[in-house]
Amino acid sequence: MSDPTVEEVFDVVAATAPEIRATLVDRVEFESEENPSGEEQIAADVYADRLLEERLLPIDGVGQYASEERDELVTDGEGYGVAVDPVDGSSNIETNNAAGTIAGVYDAPLPASGDRLVGAAYVLYGPRTTMVTAAEGTVTEYVIENGERNTVREDVRIPDELGDHGVYGFGGRVPEWPADVEAFVREIEQELKLRYSGAMIGDVNQVLTYGGIFAYPPLRSAPESKLRLLYEGNPIGYIAEAADGRSSDGERSILAVPADDLHQRVPVHIGTTEYVDRLEAALD
Repeated sequence: MSDPTVEEVFDVVAATAPEIRATLVDRVEFESEENPSGEEQIAADVYADRLLEERLLPIDGVGQYASEERDELVTDGEGYGVAVDPVDGSSNIETNNAAGTIAGVYDAPLPASGDRLVGAAYVLYGPRTTMVTAAEGTVTEYVIENGERNTVREDVRIPDELGDHGVYGFGGRVPEWPADVEAFVREIEQELKLRYSGAMIGDVNQVLTYGGIFAYPPLRSAPESKLRLLYEGNPIGYIAEAADGRSSDGERSILAVPADDLHQRVPVHIGTTEYVDRLEAALD
């Protein structure tokens, strides 16, 4: 049986998901301020962040709340730290493409490395609203209906036999990729189908379904890449590894990367073990 506090976090995220999805329709205007990572916020980002703080922090057993959309950690007593990306892929809203919500539950004061995660989840706002959770080595996929989780797949595993279905998607502009990353992509594009949506959750969900690899690699102008360790890299790495796949910053599991800052960035490579192994071997 999974930790009751972790399950309650999952339940609260699921219960809040329909409201977040609804707000994507009418809160598309930009806010006057940027988030701590220097990105433009839309009203949906801010609204979803407030909803999640109001509902996650009162959970008995949760003592800290951190969000990609705010500078400071919010503390309310002792307990687990919950870190969220309230609307992953919010830049997709204007073009009516996929978006999501990510949450990681840590058993250590934030910021914390991924090896202190005790649970992680993401919600995907696609044609259906689905949720994937990982806890105690088990990954489960749900459809969210009326704010409740209804199981679709249990014991989810990233396929290692891909057949003709494997996919890949790499973020960033090609001229910004290091030469070894570009060479690796040229190699695997002969084997996998290109799938890149601009919302990490949408791309990761395809890898979880079909196998392959998703990455936001280091860039020439940004060696630490774009994605945040606490809110994106760690939770998705935790889910991938619980699903018999791999995560990597290019050298090691993302879960082994020391966490020094709430908004620390990290290169992210997620997917079938074979492809992540090959990527690490290809990098200089």
